Amino acid sequence: MSLNDTPSANRTHIGFFGMRNAGKSSLVNAVTGQEMSVVSDTKGTTTDPVYKAMELLGLGPVMIIDTPGFDDVGELGALRVERTLRVLSKTDIAVLVADASKPLSKEDEELIDLFRSKGVNYIIAYNKADTVESHAAAKENEIYVSALKNDGIGRLREKIAFLAKKEDTDLHLVGDLLKPDDIAVLVTPIDEAAPKGRLILPQQQTIRDILDAGAQALVVKEDGLTAALSALAKKPAMVITDSQVFRLVSELTPDDIPLTSFSVLMARYKGFLELAVNGVAQIDKLKDGDTVLISEGCTHHRQCGDIGSVKLPALLKKYTGKSFNIELSSGAGFPQDLSRFALVIHCGGCMLNAREMNYRMNLAAEQGVPITNYGTAIAYMNGILKRSLSVFPEVKKIIE
Repeated sequence: MSLNDTPSANRTHIGFFGMRNAGKSSLVNAVTGQEMSVVSDTKGTTTDPVYKAMELLGLGPVMIIDTPGFDDVGELGALRVERTLRVLSKTDIAVLVADASKPLSKEDEELIDLFRSKGVNYIIAYNKADTVESHAAAKENEIYVSALKNDGIGRLREKIAFLAKKEDTDLHLVGDLLKPDDIAVLVTPIDEAAPKGRLILPQQQTIRDILDAGAQALVVKEDGLTAALSALAKKPAMVITDSQVFRLVSELTPDDIPLTSFSVLMARYKGFLELAVNGVAQIDKLKDGDTVLISEGCTHHRQCGDIGSVKLPALLKKYTGKSFNIELSSGAGFPQDLSRFALVIHCGGCMLNAREMNYRMNLAAEQGVPITNYGTAIAYMNGILKRSLSVFPEVKKIIE
């Protein structure tokens, strides 16, 4: 996979924030070396967050986000500010762009407080430094720059790169559970809901993680699993399946072979598997008339047989025997008010970065709404949750 193909979820998200006409868009263009954002002397030119996936020297693959002015006014302005705040939930590094010729505004100070409260590393970039004769010495997380003169832009990139160093570089989907030369069998159904000509992202990432671990990946469809297991000279270390065929694959896989799903692995990778396991028992407590939110992080076109909009709701109603309401959300459309939901069932989050997933999980926890994910819910309703967690003893003990 080239840097241009790096999934958004695996890119460092760098958000540029500040007041209208502080020069955010000009600075974004200077940092990226591209005309990414429209620049104008008119206040409020940037009306919605602008996203650009790219590669920056010293940073690698990143997602640059230019946000509307935080001091925007009126009804539309309030919506823009709300969207700006929403961007913070997925921002790894924040750059507060302030006007070097003016003191920090109350909106600037409010943004700094938000960065701190959300644990977001930030830099204050005092733009338009070419318009002032002198300025105070910059602190460690501050820098004076001029987007117009291209002054200080290289040093700003260096500061961003310094903050971008990850602590989670050793995270694995499954590689840490395998030894060199182990065999992992991956079951990937190909039906009308499967993307044409390619595998979905969790399947691609799992294959790569297996290969990086020095292990071997054998990929089959569900109707080829039995033949594949019989043909192997040694027992595979595990079978990993797409959640929608969990029950069938469990029946076909001998009990002495560990079994889990791509969705369960992704929940572990994103750091919310324990929360998902704790929340799944809420399925048994659903009542007639309850509302369940089924949420996906991506915005793919839903097709006939789609797991989120068709198969999962059908399984829920069959398992519970209850009549309840299903609401769907996708992409950035995750509701901030979850109080009307009896349960949230989220996808594995392969298209969302860790900070965005943590935001959604914390939002549910803070509002007291149980949350689980596709793979955990499907395994639970098929009576195979304990088996699907067998490779994660620290989580399996929760249901024992």
